This record gives sequence, structure tokens and C-alpha cells, in this order.
Amino acid sequence: MSSTASRSSDRARALERILALEDEQGYENNAVMGGIAAFLDSWGHSLQSSNSTDEERRLLAWLNQELGGYAALNPAQRRLMAHRVLRKLADDQPSSAEQQQSRRVAPQPAPAEQPPQRKATKSRPSATTLDSPATAVSGIGPKLADSLTRLDIHTVRDLLYHLPRRHDAYPHSVVRDALLGQKVTLSVSVGELRVNNTRQRIPIATTLLSDDTGSIRATWFGNRYIARQLEPGQLIRVSGEVSEYKGQVGLQSPAWEPLEQQPIHTGEFVPVYPLTEGLTAGKFRRIMHDMVQTWVVRVHDPLTEQERTDFGLMDLRTALQEAHFASSAEALAAARQRLCVDEFLALQVGLLERRRQRDQQPGRALFIDQARIECYVQNLPFVLTEAQNRAVEAILADMARPHPMRRMLQGDVGSGKTAVAVAAALAAVSAGTQVAIMAPTSILAEQHYATISALLDHDEVRIELLTGSLPETEKQRIRDLTASGQVDLLIGTHALIQESVSFADLGLAIVDEEHRFGVAQRARLMDAELQPHMLQMSATPIPRSLAMTVYGDVDVSVLDELPAGRKPVVTALRDSGARDGIYQFIRKEVECGHQVFVVCPLVEPDEDGSGVAATSEQQRLQRDIFPDLRVGLVHGRLNAADKEAVMASFAATEYDILVATTVIEVGIDIPNATVMLVENAERFGLAQLHQLRGRVGRGTATSYCILMSDDPSETSLRRLEAMVSSNDGFELAELDLELRGPGDFFGVRQSGLPALRVADLSDMRSLEIARQLAAQVYETDPGLRSEEHRLLRREVKRFWARAPKE
Repeated sequence: MSSTASRSSDRARALERILALEDEQGYENNAVMGGIAAFLDSWGHSLQSSNSTDEERRLLAWLNQELGGYAALNPAQRRLMAHRVLRKLADDQPSSAEQQQSRRVAPQPAPAEQPPQRKATKSRPSATTLDSPATAVSGIGPKLADSLTRLDIHTVRDLLYHLPRRHDAYPHSVVRDALLGQKVTLSVSVGELRVNNTRQRIPIATTLLSDDTGSIRATWFGNRYIARQLEPGQLIRVSGEVSEYKGQVGLQSPAWEPLEQQPIHTGEFVPVYPLTEGLTAGKFRRIMHDMVQTWVVRVHDPLTEQERTDFGLMDLRTALQEAHFASSAEALAAARQRLCVDEFLALQVGLLERRRQRDQQPGRALFIDQARIECYVQNLPFVLTEAQNRAVEAILADMARPHPMRRMLQGDVGSGKTAVAVAAALAAVSAGTQVAIMAPTSILAEQHYATISALLDHDEVRIELLTGSLPETEKQRIRDLTASGQVDLLIGTHALIQESVSFADLGLAIVDEEHRFGVAQRARLMDAELQPHMLQMSATPIPRSLAMTVYGDVDVSVLDELPAGRKPVVTALRDSGARDGIYQFIRKEVECGHQVFVVCPLVEPDEDGSGVAATSEQQRLQRDIFPDLRVGLVHGRLNAADKEAVMASFAATEYDILVATTVIEVGIDIPNATVMLVENAERFGLAQLHQLRGRVGRGTATSYCILMSDDPSETSLRRLEAMVSSNDGFELAELDLELRGPGDFFGVRQSGLPALRVADLSDMRSLEIARQLAAQVYETDPGLRSEEHRLLRREVKRFWARAPKE
């Protein structure tokens, strides 16, 4: 190696050490006398006075270009610049071992099978991608990476999409206008800093912060290093809430940054991230800021420019930057919408693909005996509603196609789903196939058996009931008849999906209260060779957004009318002051021969005793309030047999009052029950309350639902008053989604869909955009096979890889 080349190599290694020292010192540009610019000038003079090579001059020219203006940048920008240079130097410079060898022998080309070793640096390797481990991000080591796994962050991409849960707003102001109770951001000069220790040796630092309009006191508690960080006269930006401390108005432990630094911890939109043990808000915010600046350039937008223009969407890189570190409220809203649309789009495209694959599956086109169906409808003891007629027509049309039907029959309590399902079952039996109806509990299965047996002629349709409580000999008899095709309609519980049960020719599977079954459980009813038609039923009204997602790959029929003569349940909201009058009303209803539900949110009393527990309430009612009546108890901690026994006893009127938890919210049909008293009603979602209310009003007598609550909060009152004013389950479901989110709705966890990390199911605007965009894309490019949608295809695949495995 020539002396010139040796000096250049030494200079490169010196620059590496300088940049490493800059990193340790927070990029203050004082790691070398005169700063980075002076070092590069010195290097340039040394090359002019020697016989430098073209490669050396190109390297210095590149360094001057990359590090130009270093002194004028803020620390975050300097950090990014330094990392680029370190990567370049690591790739270009020989190792120290090579240099020593080159001094002993003449330089020779390295053999192809032994490439020269690269010098290791702390910078990010050039081969890293967004799917690299999170440790590829500057500032994240193995220990911090372990902490991040608790937030489900494993890769750089996970970190990039780990969005703030909110942005704290600290509007820019001046000292004169900073009033008590306001959150503000001030650009101020630091006065003299005084630090005193409490008796517990906790440091308290105080100073006056001033601008042209006045001064305000700032106090920091417990920060032992603040005196080293702030100097009198320094210009800083502070954000905090103006409050009072020892009679003086000021800022208590405000966040601050040098005024010339790009805002990260201060300003009008300060991101607040979900954290876990081992993470501090300030440190993590700094890591996220640098990470976003470094890595967002590697993000490629899966949407074309035309698609973004058509739907008014922000480009993805800008959206990610703004979602983390927003420049304005408008930009933040646009960014969130873009990211929500992306997630909804991946969901909708996946659902379209599911539907496309389903429509391509071979199925059986059943011959529909219309005359027999019309005869069944005419002989019903009631007249079908228009909604029921539409549902029957849609279901029969599906069953006549050569592809397996996948339809959801959704209807409020008492809307007549069973009558519709029986029409479908009769059509399948008339076509020569078998039907299975699966219910989540033995009681509901027995109720279906009784109801359907009354609607169909047993001489024409052979019906059997299979539950786990039957004697083994009886179960074996039913299994044998089913396998030989001598059973037309088999009604049962989970027993239907056991391996020991087989059908000779299953043409239709009906799953009631389908959310109670997992994806795999429902799938076991499906024959792999020639899949039967499937009808799913739910008495839980769900918002349109959930219908577009949880059931987005199935057709939905909605029964939105109640049969004629069905009386709405009278609902009232009461507090504990009305309890004596309520008990008198309950006694009067029991004396009239009716029964009563009392629903509690807890099984056992909690530690603070704030909620009503079913066990203790049953004892209190039986001992102190209704000693002459029969008060039963049922809750989720009882085993299945005991729960079934209690409910059977209540159905047989062996109890006057049943104290229960939410185990009774679906699948319980007690026409004699006329009163539902819900304790601590504020603890239940509207969907749950509506389901509970549906347990009464199933007979001919007027029924009542009494909501007991002493919670004075505005949100609670709004929800409970909505229950009082509306019996429309769909209207209540929309409000529940708005107030409580989707987690309280049946079917979300059992849907088999990936969890949404960014999008909110109450965001109908973004969901509607995604639905329209998915339809537009899929219409022109089914399966996303074109090169134009290669990136979108990859994003859809990545999203659906998160789907739960059952």
C-alpha cells in the first residue's frame, strides 16, 4: 500500500472513530476540533499535497457531499447522515489485518474464494429489510428487543406499524397567554437554574423561562442531570400543562428540547406510544423518530397513483410519517385514514378471494319442491313477514345452485328465524338429502326439536335429537340410523361433530347461535368431497361494519321485522332508591303465575364489593326478600350438567325466580318469564343487554326489563337511556360499537379473521372506501395476478398470515 493510500485509510478509520464519538455525545459536532467540516478540510489539503488516487478523491468528494451542512442540522438529522457514512466506510475500507499484510508484501488481488473481510461497525447492515429483526433498528439491542416482543413487535415492519395510541396536543403559545389548566408549547430562554434536594435527597430544579411577553416558572422533580443539560440563556422549546405548585403558577416537569432541534417530545402533536416494562416514553419516542426517518424510505406503496387519486388517499410513506409525528390535525386524520383503508382493503380482498374460491367449489344443486314449501308456509299457525319471505326465497335460490351455499340468517329476538330455517330444511329433505341442525346447548337443541317437531309431519320427515346427555345405547341407535340414511333431520349439540357421527348424504347444515362455535367446529360439518349447503343463524344484531367484515365472505339475510302481535318489552331505568317498589312488582308478577330473571354481572363478590354477585344475591333474595318463593341460581362456573338441570327446572316452573349471570343471554326460551331485573346494568354492553332483554316477552303476557344502575356518568346514562327508548337491536348495536368497540360483539373472536391492528370497525368511511376499492381492483384483476398489484398481493398475504389457527 502506498503512503498516500495508507494515510487515506487512516483518515477513514479516524472519521469512523469521530462519528462513533459523535453518537456517544448526542451528535453535538464537537468530537473533533472545529467540527466535522474542519476534519474534511484537513483531509482535502492532505490529498492536494500528495499523489492521491482517483478512488481516494472520489471517496472524499462523496464524504463532502454526504456530510455537507452537518453543522446546520439537528442531532436527529446528523444521526441519519452519520449512519449512511459509516455504512459506506464499512464497505470500502480494508480490515486492519489486511493493512498489516499489505505492508509486508506487494499488493495482490485477493483470491475469489476468499473475499476480503469487512470491518464490523454498529451501523445497520445493508442487507436488512423491513422484515429483519427489530434489532436492525438503531438503538434497539437484544434486551430492548425482548421487551418489544411483549408488544408483539418482532420485526422492523412491526415497529413501523406500532402507532401511537394518541397524540397529546400542546398548542403553541406565549408566556403571557399561558393560563392555569392549559396545555401549551412555549419557545423560551432559560434563566438561572437552581437545584435543591428534599429531605429524601430528591433533587428539585427550578428556573424562569422567558419570552418577549413575560416569564413563567418551571420545576423539574427528580431529574439529577437537568443542571448539566440546561444553561442560562439557552433557547428551548417546552411543552406541559400550566399548574400550581406551592402557590405559584408554572410548568411542572415539562418536556423540553433545544429550540433548533426538530420537535420530538414537544409541540402540538406529541405521540404517546403503548409501552411495556423496560421502555420509557422519552427513549422510545426518540427511537421511533429516528426509525421512521430511516426506514420509511424502504416502504413501497401497494396502491397505484391512480387508485390513491380516485379515493383521495395519502401516499403510504407520508401516511406513516404523519401517523407517528404529525405536522397538523388534518395530516394526522388523513394518515390514519390511509392506514385504516390499507388494513380494511387487505381484509376485503381476502374475503373476496374466499368468496371466489367458494363459488368455484363443486356443490350440489338441490331440486326445490316449491309446492311442498308453499304447503308448509300455508299451514303455519302464523303468517310470515315480508322479511321472512325474502329470506326463504334467497336461501332456496342458493340451494338450487351447483355451489355450496354460505348464508347468514340474522334476526332480532323473536323475528322468526326458526320458521325460515325449517323451510330450508324441508327443501333439503324433499330433495332426498339429510339435514343437521347444531345448537350450542342441550336446552336449545331440545327446544328446536320440540318446535320443529310441531311444524313438520313426522310421517314425512324423520327427526331425531342427539345430545351428550342421552344414554350411550340411545346415542348409538341414532348414529346408526343417521349413517344408514334413515334419519332425515338430526338436531343436536357438539355431539353432531364427533367422529363417531356420520351422515349418509348431508345436504344442508344449519348452525344456530353460530358465534358460540369456533371456525374449526363449524368446518367439521362440511364434507371435504362434496360440501353441503350451510345456513348460519344468529340472534345478535350486528352493525353493518361487522357484517362487512366478520361475515364479509358470506351472504346475509336480515329479519328486520317482528311477527304481528309480538309485544315489545317495556324497559325502565331505575336506581337503588326504587328497589323496594321493584320487589313488590316482582312478587305481584309471581302471584300472577309468571317467572322472573335476576341477572348479575359477577359470580362471586369482587374484592372491593362494587358489583352484585349472583351467589350472594341468590342467598339474600331467598333469605331476606322472598323467603316464601323458590329462588334458583345458575352461572358459568357450574358444570354443563348442573346448568342444564337448573334451566330445565326453571322451564318446568320449579323456580319462581332465577338468579343468573349472562349464561342465559342466548338460547333460553321460557315463555312464562315476564320480568328481567339486571343489576349493575352499566357493566354490560348494549348488545348483551338487548340479548338479556330477549329472554322475556316470549309469551303472550306483557313483559318488563328493569335496568338497575347508580352510575351517574354521562356515557353510562346515554347507553342505558338508549335501551329504554329503543327495542331495535340493530340501532343499539350501532351505538354499542361506537361507544364500546367491537370486542363486545359476538362473533368477532370466533370469526377466524386476523385481528385489526390499526383500523377501527366503527370507522365506516374507511371501511366503505376499502370495500369499493377492493371491488374495483378485484373486478379488473381477480386474484391480483397482475404485476401492477404485486405489492398489494403481498400485503394481503401478509395480513391473512395473522389469522388465528384453531
